[in-house]
Order: sequence, then C-alpha cells, then structure tokens
Amino acid sequence: MARPVTLFTGQWADMKLEEICKVAGQGSSGTGEDGFGYDGLELACWGDHFEVDKALSDDTYCARKRDLLSRYDLQLFAISAHLVGQAVCDRIDERHKGILPDHVWGDGDPDGVNERAAEEMKNTARAAAKLGVEVVNGFTGSRIWPLVYDFPPMAPGTIEKGFEHFAAMWNPILDVFQECGVRFALEVHPTEIAFDIHSARTALEAIDHREEFGFNFDPSHLIWQGVDPAEFIREFPDRIYHVHMKDASVTLNGRSGILSSHLPFGDHRRGWDFRSVGRGGVRFEEIIRALNDVGYAGPLSVEWEDSGMDRMHGAKEAAQFCKNVDFEPSGRKFDSAFDKSEQ
Repeated sequence: MARPVTLFTGQWADMKLEEICKVAGQGSSGTGEDGFGYDGLELACWGDHFEVDKALSDDTYCARKRDLLSRYDLQLFAISAHLVGQAVCDRIDERHKGILPDHVWGDGDPDGVNERAAEEMKNTARAAAKLGVEVVNGFTGSRIWPLVYDFPPMAPGTIEKGFEHFAAMWNPILDVFQECGVRFALEVHPTEIAFDIHSARTALEAIDHREEFGFNFDPSHLIWQGVDPAEFIREFPDRIYHVHMKDASVTLNGRSGILSSHLPFGDHRRGWDFRSVGRGGVRFEEIIRALNDVGYAGPLSVEWEDSGMDRMHGAKEAAQFCKNVDFEPSGRKFDSAFDKSEQ
C-alpha cells in the first residue's frame, strides 16, 4: 500500500487553514477545481493551523479541526512545533521574539523563555493526544551549536555539558510525551542538538535512548553537509518517526562554500540552497529503498521550500513527484522464478 503524501503547512502560515484545505487535496469537495493532490496535512503549531492553548482550553477545538480536514478528505498524522521547540535549549536573543507566541516570549528574559518554551512543549504533547495524533515534529534548540567550529578553543567537557543540558531540559518534556502516548520527532538540522549521524547518536545516548524521542527525517539538511541521507535512515531504523520530503542543491563553484557566506536563501551565489523535491541533488529513490528496508510505513510529508519557484506550482508538482517515486518493497526475489522448487 502506497504511503500517504501530506503537505506540511508551516510555510503556508500566512494562509488560513481552510484556504489551504481547499487547494491541498484532490479538489473533489465542490470547489470545481483540481487540488494539489495531497492525501493529508501536517499541521504547524502557528498561524491558525493548530493552536495549542485553544486545543487545551476549548473542548470542541480539536473536533472542529478534524471536521475541517475531513470535509476536504484530508488525513492527519502529525503536528509540528518547530518554533517553540527551538527556544527550549537555545541561548535566547532577539531573533527568537519573531518566531515565538507572545505568551512564550513574555518579557524576553532568557531563562524565562526557556522555561515557558519547555512548558509549551509539554502542553503540545497534551494537545496532540487530544487531537488524536501520535507524533509531534520539531526542534530542540542547542546551547552548543554556535560552537560547531572549535575556535577559540573550548574548555574540556564543553560539548558534553551541552548534551547534558539538552537532557536536563528535554527529559521532563519527554515524561509528558510518555504519559500522553505521543512521540517527539526531532528534525535533525543545523542549529539543533543533533545535526548529523554522530550528533544524533550522542543525543540518543544523552537521554538513555528513551522511546519517546526519535527523528523527523529530512534529507535536505544532510545532503549539503556531505552526509548520505539513506545512511542516516539505516543508522536509526527504529527511530524514523516521520519523514519530510525536501530537496537541496549544492552548487559549489569555487567562489562560495557550504557556509553560504551570510547570503540569504534564494541568492544564486550561495554554495547550497533548498529546492522543490526532484529538482535538487537528493536521490529520492535511495531514500524510498532505505525506508522500505527499515519498514517505515508513515506519511511522506512535503516541506516545500524553494525561493526560486512559485509555491502553488511547486506544491502541486511535489505531490505528484512523491507519489511517483514511492513504491512497495518486493515480497520475493526476482530470480525466484528460476527456482523449480518454488513452482
């Protein structure tokens, strides 16, 4: 059975959720127009897409969200809390004010922001359970990401203390996830506690491999680092809790590097940039084969980010690409037809 293909709404938060529902599905709900062709949505916890505080304070809120998606024949498998999760472990500065809800930012005191973000993540687990989804995707933030280049030289134990801080902040959050029967899926990503295979392994070790913590696999964040995305899947076969379909293109030409020269996304001078799926360097067939190898049967969720392409065109094209590239594993060897004992 083909995996469902969903659209992550995070990059569409400027639109009301019902507007997205009208265009995201199959177009069979009386609109008279073809939709993008998605089977469901992955709701972002910002905009009006999914509001954690309302989910917990209004007993009808989650049912109304479900009804809205059902009206457009859209399924729901996960919600995403990247923005608040980022503030749990980060050293807070003015950048965070722009991405956080007012009640989490508060007076901006860094320790207070960390604490309120942690409480919001606990509430997100409770809201997810109320909504009836089993996975919350997101970020963790990191005290030590800014130290990724070791100069000035760090005191011994600095990196270890960063992972200890992550465990101290996230274990109480994960306790609530456990109580709620919900899993947290970290999108392995630069600026997070885990950004490649080795740091992901260390993060799991820091929290004693508790089952509530796994990964939202996104190949676009690995390929430009030189990490083979399929190898990540095979390294953590039982921790792939959700999958983002996103592409990236590395265009090193001798003038720029992978650190991208402080140039914004979409600038052609960057050494790498995100692309709509199928238009970059990710070998998605290898991704599907690896997912088949580890038995992943969840959704393929398009996180559409391509500064050089119209998003309405790109989102529709991406849905079809994902459906075309997905396939089931074989139940037999191709040469079994030669074996007389099986005939």
